[in-house]
Amino acid sequence: MTSENKSLPQVQLGQDGPMIGAQGLGCMGMSEFYGETDQAESRLTLERALDLGVTLFDTADMYGVGANEEFLAPFVAANRDRVTIATKFGFRRTPESPDDWSIDNRPEFIRAAIDRSLQRLGVDVIDLYYMHRRSDSVPLEDSIGAMADLVKAGKVKWLGLSAVSAAELRAAHAVHPIAALQSEWSIFTRDIEDDVVPAAAELGVTVVPYSPLGRGMLTGRAFATTLTDTDARQNFPRFSAENRAANMRLVARIEEIAAARGVSAAQIALAWLYAQSRRLKVKTVPIPGTRKRSRLMENVAAASILLTEPEMEALAPLASAVRGITV
Repeated sequence: MTSENKSLPQVQLGQDGPMIGAQGLGCMGMSEFYGETDQAESRLTLERALDLGVTLFDTADMYGVGANEEFLAPFVAANRDRVTIATKFGFRRTPESPDDWSIDNRPEFIRAAIDRSLQRLGVDVIDLYYMHRRSDSVPLEDSIGAMADLVKAGKVKWLGLSAVSAAELRAAHAVHPIAALQSEWSIFTRDIEDDVVPAAAELGVTVVPYSPLGRGMLTGRAFATTLTDTDARQNFPRFSAENRAANMRLVARIEEIAAARGVSAAQIALAWLYAQSRRLKVKTVPIPGTRKRSRLMENVAAASILLTEPEMEALAPLASAVRGITV
């Protein structure tokens, strides 16, 4: 396996944001969704990430219905000048209504959500504040206007959007500069390459790919064959028994390339994303999520792996053969 990279390259956040590590850390799984959690190991993983040059840490108000922000608070407080903390609003999910997955983009909801996140994170300002999902019931200009007001009030530094179209990104950017766009992007999920990525590149928006390892599937055949009752992936179409078997045959092709290079399938998947972003001339900071230091070091090392043209060509057809929709 490639040795760990101790000098993670840096990328500018948006057009006027800070320089951040070219790989961030998705913190969702430290609190919920992907089975049992280990807070002690997760804390050590956060510290190791910072040592390796990871500076963007990603959470949301609905992860663990607020618990993930609270979990990150001591780490952020201890390293405030080194950490770029990103969180999100949009889902109405709360400890009182954990099954409410409805989306709310109303200005009054946004104003209440930011204050809750600030309190849970224990900070005076959120570095990067995302609209987690878009609701057509509220004019985009109203929602972005309310987010812009948070910047004026000093509660937020930079704005982000998640899972929006190219047209929505352009419309939002016309109201207030958007620093980051978070969308699913991986060898298996390439929808955003057609319109969204070109729009982001044109506007100077940094793309922050979530699930760059396909929610674990792209880590290879060592990926667990069974999912626990607390693992949300058991409900995702790509992880159904039939689809999963077909998709893992595609993963085997990634593993063949990885074996020839002496690296892991996960590293090939991340190296592909870096190479593809260079091809499309867009700034990219993937945020693979992990709770383990070993996985973290493996992921960060991928930033220094350069794939060859034949390797890129071999990986190109995989997305069109994937079974099951993404979520």
